[in-house]
Amino acid sequence: MKPTDNSDTAMTDGGSQSKVEEFSFETTSSDTEVTTKERLQDFYAEFIYKPGLVAWDDPRTRIGGLILFVYILIGTVGTWLYPAPTSNQVPRNLVPFQNWNAPLGSTQRGVDVLAMAIHATPPMLIMIAAGGIFATVIALAIGTLAGYSGGTVDTVLTSFSDIAMTIPGLPLIMVLAAVFHPDSPILIGLLITINYWAGLARSIRSQVLTLREESYVEASRTMGMSTPRILFKDVIPNLMPFVLVNFANAARYVVFTSVGLAYLGILPTSVPNWGVDLNNAYKQAGALVGTSALYQLIVPMIMIMGIALSLILLAQGLDRLFNPRVRTRLAGESTTLEESEDSTEVLQ
Repeated sequence: MKPTDNSDTAMTDGGSQSKVEEFSFETTSSDTEVTTKERLQDFYAEFIYKPGLVAWDDPRTRIGGLILFVYILIGTVGTWLYPAPTSNQVPRNLVPFQNWNAPLGSTQRGVDVLAMAIHATPPMLIMIAAGGIFATVIALAIGTLAGYSGGTVDTVLTSFSDIAMTIPGLPLIMVLAAVFHPDSPILIGLLITINYWAGLARSIRSQVLTLREESYVEASRTMGMSTPRILFKDVIPNLMPFVLVNFANAARYVVFTSVGLAYLGILPTSVPNWGVDLNNAYKQAGALVGTSALYQLIVPMIMIMGIALSLILLAQGLDRLFNPRVRTRLAGESTTLEESEDSTEVLQ
């Protein structure tokens, strides 16, 4: 009887133990799923939701975003609805609001001024995006690697950035434009920001020098995480507000530089540009001499001022992301909201 009891007891204990282990495994799996979900929620709240609240809370961000959205509509829907500019498409030398086939007037060659402004918008937007993305990505890569790696890597990359900063930007762009004759908005955008990234790379390096000493970065290194994973998980997400602000500044730099070079005749006239419109108004219509053709200057100037204003407002609004008081206030509000929701659930 005793052996039978012991065997039964052993079987019972083993069965219960296997059930406990199975239950423990299932509980661990669910805990892992919950932890992953919580990490995604924390990432969304920390790097998307809260920065979005900070930016949207500023009216400058809303106004700048609305203006930029209008330009995107002009560059997409507008070019499809409005005919492309050609010679003799309307009567020559029309003043604004004289003929509704050319509501903002026409040039001495019979080209609709509004059509010139609208169809120059898509190349300008492509140029702005290409130059801004190029400068930001290069600066982010070099600044992050230099600041986090240190040692020889930091010395080499920092020296490379310093050399790029010492080269005068405008003369370099003029020489490269004269040599290569870029006829693509993307190439022009890359050309304009050929060494603009250097100053931003130095700023990002300074930010990374501080971030790499933070406790959560040290914890990731202690856990044996690889350097790329640490950079993409812990370092770069904390740099994104700063990167967004400098992207807006780089885009504004592309606008002013491209228009100035096109006005001077350095960039090819085959690529539509508001600077080319200014050049034509000055050289062909003599808009700076008299007032009869002044509208040919005003229309492209309004387009330039509008896109620049939107980028400036966005940069100023996004700059609030660096204000620790605003971030702390929003973090406190979100924490209070979570506590109130938890207390409501407990009461229910």
